[in-house]
Amino acid sequence: MLRAVLGLVAFLTCGTAAAQDAALKRLDTGDEGRGWEAVGRLDLDGRGFCTGAMIAPDLVLTAAHCLFDRDTGKRIDPARIEFLAGWRNGRAQAYRWVRRAVVHPEYDFAEGEASNRVRNDVALLELHHPIRNGRVEPFETDKRPRQGQRVGVVSYAQGRSEAPSLQEVCEVISRQNGVLILSCDVDFGASGAPIFSFEGGVPRVVSVVSAMARVDGRKVSLGTQLEAPIAALRAELNAGHGVFQSSAPRLSGVTAKRATGAKFAKP
Repeated sequence: MLRAVLGLVAFLTCGTAAAQDAALKRLDTGDEGRGWEAVGRLDLDGRGFCTGAMIAPDLVLTAAHCLFDRDTGKRIDPARIEFLAGWRNGRAQAYRWVRRAVVHPEYDFAEGEASNRVRNDVALLELHHPIRNGRVEPFETDKRPRQGQRVGVVSYAQGRSEAPSLQEVCEVISRQNGVLILSCDVDFGASGAPIFSFEGGVPRVVSVVSAMARVDGRKVSLGTQLEAPIAALRAELNAGHGVFQSSAPRLSGVTAKRATGAKFAKP
């Protein structure tokens, strides 16, 4: 997918704004991670991991492509997807299995047109049990960010799978056909990571990371615009659609999976 998006962004010019972006900061301690506990790692049946963010006590927002096996193109059994809220250095604030998963109704994992794939690359995961923990507060979503707006991202990724990292300042370079081109620093595993606005001093999710690309030799990230996709996903849930898992999986596989160490999922 990374090479496929080059045609989408190759004609853009980043300018000098990205030079003002903040560096990634690893959130290793409880104090550093306070307020970000609703961002978590999604472990995907031993195939790798993505990043997700709670937008309700029982709903996690992520990228749609995270729910597909890259080799077979088939959906991953939701029974084998686990959300680790606030995962940091071997412990999470809460552990939840996924009960139901819906992807955007117009998302096609095999789509050859990069802009269509990125624009609809969003999914909602319904957890078996809500996370009602005073330290884990779901995020609100917000309208699409404007070009030039300063945003931030919290993600797990290759080489930093054991604690989240915060980039508090990056920028929306451009918006095209429902796709956001951002200067945010992401890597494999950051798929599904929430992009935040901070207007009014409150972090709100305005996009999720879909892919990486390069513009004039500089790495950029691609994200979805959320307003219409979120409405579509909620409608899917309300209509009773999605891939269900009838009962919570046994925990015997959890320890073994974590002991092997996480692999990163490539967007």
